[in-house]
Amino acid sequence: MAKKENTTSIGFEDAIWRAADKLRGNLNASEYEGVVLGLIFLKYISDKFEAKFKELSEDEYADVEDKDEYEADGVFFVPQDARWSVISQAAHTPQIGKVIDDALEAIERENTKLKGVLPSNYARPELDKRRLGDVVDLFTNIHMLASGDEKDLLGRVYEYCLQKFASMEGKNAGEFYTPSCIVRTIVEILQPYAGRVYDPCCGSGGMFVQSAKFIQNHQKDINNISVYGQEANPSTWKMAHMNVAIRGLEANLGTTLKADFIMANPPFNLSDWGADKLEKDVRWKFGIPPAGNANFAWMQHMIHHLSPTGRIGLVLANGALSSQTGGEGVIRQKIVEADLVEGIIALPSQLFYSTGIPVSLWFLSRNKQQPGKVLFIDARNMGTMVTRAVRELQQDDITKIADTFESFRNGTLEDEKGFCAVKTLQDIAAQDFILTPGRYVGIAEQEDDGEPFAEKMQRLTSELSGLFAESHRLEDEIKKQLGSIGFCVE
Repeated sequence: MAKKENTTSIGFEDAIWRAADKLRGNLNASEYEGVVLGLIFLKYISDKFEAKFKELSEDEYADVEDKDEYEADGVFFVPQDARWSVISQAAHTPQIGKVIDDALEAIERENTKLKGVLPSNYARPELDKRRLGDVVDLFTNIHMLASGDEKDLLGRVYEYCLQKFASMEGKNAGEFYTPSCIVRTIVEILQPYAGRVYDPCCGSGGMFVQSAKFIQNHQKDINNISVYGQEANPSTWKMAHMNVAIRGLEANLGTTLKADFIMANPPFNLSDWGADKLEKDVRWKFGIPPAGNANFAWMQHMIHHLSPTGRIGLVLANGALSSQTGGEGVIRQKIVEADLVEGIIALPSQLFYSTGIPVSLWFLSRNKQQPGKVLFIDARNMGTMVTRAVRELQQDDITKIADTFESFRNGTLEDEKGFCAVKTLQDIAAQDFILTPGRYVGIAEQEDDGEPFAEKMQRLTSELSGLFAESHRLEDEIKKQLGSIGFCVE
């Protein structure tokens, strides 16, 4: 059974957000997110450095200013003029913006892994320096490191702020943020305990972060995974670097390889993706993707980079399940016939801040535990509305889906009408290789209320007659009222 996440109150994160939100002023969301997330990251590496500095200070043979001492323990070295004590002392001076910029610049110089990653320009005139100082004070008064098996508080703050930015940015949020409930579902099903984890469109690094959480929640060693990713948007690339660094992950964001686990939420139905330049690409083993839609280009790219025992979990718009245009039906058929598709999950609507397009999760594997079979899950009725516009899968929902997948892999799953069904490749061929889960799981059986059919029909007929009689009575009453005030009623 998948272990439930031990969640805690978000009061701490919300307090940080409300304080930092005062900085917004005249900045647009894309500028403002860099300001807030950069400050969080700066406080994180400062706290990690100070903890190691204290440890080294108690060792008479250690040199507290030796950068190698810190790097050996996975801690970023913070030079003297960039330490939080210097920043906090300048919190309520007009120079606080420049002090922070100088600190970030110095940290990048000393840590090649952070070169070009950290935000800058805190000295810009439109950034309110008094409010910036207030936020620095807030961070100074809160120790951001948790100990033992508790969550890293700063990692929680970072993730919470990413979610808040996604809600602020609306349709543009999809470029960097996949709702964590979707990512957790993918991770719980793929179970990336060890190996190479790859996301070819990694956004802010959410797939990597949830993989790390999964491993820690199952008492496994986080050092047994390596993360690899690619991201085209420079600002989003920076967010991803900071996000994985906060989680203690070593990331290579810009590589190609054969991966053990591939997780992705590629841009939905991307057009003009450069198909004309890639017609003879070696990745198109199952067919050339149409120029007007990159869905099957993404999928074949991932299959190409999958190890002989690897698994894929990706989010795609529902059109990919049934589309026949541009050769997509043929590509989908060949992928199914190659016995790569392990399962399809139809997700509920309104999970994304950025789009109302209905989506599904695809799971592919080169080494299926149930060859020749595919699991279909219809989860469209799951989840809870957390705002009037956004739905979230709760941990119980995620656990049910993950447990269903695990039972399928173990060969112990029984079909449940309206929710899940296991079908053979022959069953799918009979449906023209359309993979819409609703076609296979059917409609949930209605619970029998014990009332005999004849009596139920008599009761319903009587109730319907009563409704008609009441309708006629109301109509006559309205006519009388209108007639009494001079309206001519026919």
